[in-house]
Parts: sequence; C-alpha cells; structure tokens
Amino acid sequence: MAEDISPRDVLKQLMLVLHHDREHRLERIDRYRRGTHEDPYKPSNADREYKELWKRAITNVMPLLVNTPVQAMYVDDYRAGYSSGSSFNPAAPQARGFQMEHWQNSRLDARQGAIYRGALDFGHSFTVTEKLDSGKVITKGLSALRTSALFEDPANDETPYAAFTVTRWPRNADDPEKIEMGQGRLWDGDSEYKVEFKSLGDPKSASLTEVGRHGASECPVTRFAAAIDLDGRTVGVIEPMIPLQNRINQTIFDLLIAQTYGSFKVRTITGMAPPLKRDPETGEPIVDENGNPVPLPINISAKRVLFGEDSDVKFGTLDETPLEGYIEAIKLAFQHFSALGQVPPHHLLGQIANLSAEALLAAETSLARHVEMFRHAFGEAWERVFRLAGELSDNTDAAEDMAGEVIWRDMEQRSLAQAADALGKLKEQLGIPGRGLWPRVPGATAGEIAYWEQVASEEQPELELSQRLSSSSGQDFGPEPAPTFVGALP
Repeated sequence: MAEDISPRDVLKQLMLVLHHDREHRLERIDRYRRGTHEDPYKPSNADREYKELWKRAITNVMPLLVNTPVQAMYVDDYRAGYSSGSSFNPAAPQARGFQMEHWQNSRLDARQGAIYRGALDFGHSFTVTEKLDSGKVITKGLSALRTSALFEDPANDETPYAAFTVTRWPRNADDPEKIEMGQGRLWDGDSEYKVEFKSLGDPKSASLTEVGRHGASECPVTRFAAAIDLDGRTVGVIEPMIPLQNRINQTIFDLLIAQTYGSFKVRTITGMAPPLKRDPETGEPIVDENGNPVPLPINISAKRVLFGEDSDVKFGTLDETPLEGYIEAIKLAFQHFSALGQVPPHHLLGQIANLSAEALLAAETSLARHVEMFRHAFGEAWERVFRLAGELSDNTDAAEDMAGEVIWRDMEQRSLAQAADALGKLKEQLGIPGRGLWPRVPGATAGEIAYWEQVASEEQPELELSQRLSSSSGQDFGPEPAPTFVGALP
C-alpha cells in the first residue's frame, strides 16, 4: 500500500469494509450464534399456534461448533527461543518471565477463550497490544463485529497496514438535535487516532484526531484467523453450517406439528345427529349468528360409554401419526451436522453408553485434528502479540524472538497412573531428561512447574555435597543400617 495514503482515506476504507461485512455476513452469523434463526417452511395461513410451535422448534446447536474446540484450546505457558546472531538460546527464563507477566497483566488466562470464540464465530477476531499510562503493556481482544483491518497481502501478511475499531455506536442518528456521535480508534504503522462518526456507511461524517504515537514499529493490532484462503477470505465454523441448522429446525418443527395434531387416536361417529343446545324455557334449539343450531360438546373419557339409538350409527377411530420416521430424520440430520462440523456424534446425540474405547477414540480423532489446525493458526498470532509486547516494553530480546512459541495445555483426559507409566518409559527407554517431561504431567500448570523447579534447585546443592563426601571417603552418609546379629547373644 502506498505510504502517502492519508489516515482519512484509510479510515474511509476501513469503515466501508466493516459496514459491508456487518450487513452481508457478520450480523447473520451473529443471529445464528445467538439462536435467532430464519423461519422454516410453514403454511401461508399459519395461525398463532403454528408460530408458537416454531419458537419451540429452534434447537440451536451452533454453540457446540464453537465451544467444543475452544474448550480444548488453552495457552498454558510460553517457551522463549530468541536468536542472538547465529546462536540459539532455548533457555531464556527471563524472557519467559516477562511474557507471562504481560499475559497475567492482560488477564488472558480467562479472556483468551473470548478471542478464540470470536475467531471461530466470524472467521477472525483481533487483539490490540498497547502500553498504559502506568507503564504496563497489556493485550485485549477486539470483536470482528466492531473491527476491520487492511492488509497489503491479506492472505500472507500477519501485520495489518491499519486497523479501526468501534468503541461506541452512534445513538439517535436520525435526530440532528439529539444525536450522539459514535466513537472509535484507528491505528496505523506509527500513530493512534480518535474517531467520531455518524454512521459506518457515511465515512464523510467522520472526524479524525491524532492521539499520538503508539510506540510500536508496526500496527499493534493482530488478526486471529480461524481459516484463511489464498484470497485472504476468512471463514468460521458457523457460516458453512447454517443450511444444516435450518434442516434440523425444519425437521423438529415437522415433528412438533405431527406430535401436536396427529399423535393421538381420534374417535369418529357417523349416522347420528349431535345433541343440540336448547333454550331452558322454550326448549327450542339455540342458533348461532349464521342461523345454525349449536351442538352440545361431547365429553369422552375412559369412564363413559358411547351408544346410538339408530341402527345406522357407526363408531370408529382414526389412527395416530407414527413419529418414528421424524425421530430417525432428526438423528440423521444431527449425524450430517456432526460429520460436516467435525464434532463427535456423541456430543450431539448423547449416546455414549454402548461405545467402546476404540470407537470413542475414532470419534474424537476428527475433532483433535480440527483443534490442532486452530492451535497452529492462533499460536502464530500469539507469537506476534508477544513480540509486540516486548517492543513496547523496550525488551529487545523479546521483541526479536522469532523462535518463541506458546505451549498449549494438554486437555486430553487420562488417569495419572497411565501418564506416570508413559512418562517413566520415555525417560528410561529414550533417555529424555525427567525435567523435560514435567510439562506433560496431566493437570500440571505453569505455576506448579515453576515451583517444582524452585524446590529442585534448593535440593540440588545438598545432593551434590552428599555425592562429593561419598566419593571422597568411600562411605555412604545415608541412614545408618540396622545391626545384624549372627549366633547367640552372650
């Protein structure tokens, strides 16, 4: 992108991009995520009962598409590996400490999930890394519904040319006397700007005020893309599944219609005139506004017997509508949803009792591959965030750390005994150092591992002293063995 493009021209493009994306994609995706779905096919003369059944037919399975992989993604630690010239330093505990302090200051232990959900919902989300007046550097998430970014090469660049986010939407935009202008923030490669605007679709109404330099050498906004193609288009997990969600809603709606109006037997009577309502004084039949006699309601229950005086009277029943076909159709719709959305079928259908361990593993394999793909994409984004944090904190090593990587927590559920046995074999049979296996202990957090390191470092001098004394004297300074007596005591 040309360097001489003014910030106002950049803002115009960003506002129009966000306005277009919201109207044509993002708002529809957001409605489906929240359970506000399109109406199913229903009769043109549908009454209030039909509409009430439609409300009950909505079965929003979209959150499962997002929450299932998000629950398996949790950044637990950061492994610094910055290069210095041609040498590579894999230890760098001070760099790790700096980045984890930035992580905790940003409260990303809890907030990282919202960033992943946004990316899986809409195809992308954003973060901004900035230095506060207090001197702390923090990173916070930005929603795709409020944020847009420009890239010179949207398919391959990780650094945006500029980014814009809405911090407050306009209010009373139709009333010039009561209008409250919307507010936003704009970042480019050097500076930050305060934005006020009347409407996203009207960039001419926007005003731009420079706040100052943001302190980074590039735009401090980072894109988290769930999946991106070579044209730079991002796709989340919800949009491709909207047709299947509509199919599930339609099938459940049809089931409710059949269940409500046809799932019970109907008694019929032919050849018999119904009893009529009569005037208690005159005994004459009461008629309605059209002049037709009004029949008495027939109370039918298990205690009553129907009979007719005329020999032509016949009693019968209409069979109920079988519901098994609808139920099987719903199961099939969920199975298709599971296969295309890469969500294990037992997460949707709840059928797990008769599944073997091998079947469960096979069902989870597709989800594991899905999660691994997202981890690779989001991991690269976090590494850029950490480099930005290092630059804003004047930490040259962290800012130039191109070999660092985030450590994802192992969310696979297995017993501690199984894990201990496997880790012991890795140490004994492959010679992997024991400390290098500590992060693989199930449930071990970064804080616990740091505590183990501290305890081990405190015990190390005592162990080395004991070993030196033993080697110099040839004696074992361990616990004194119990005496052994041979023969009879005197």
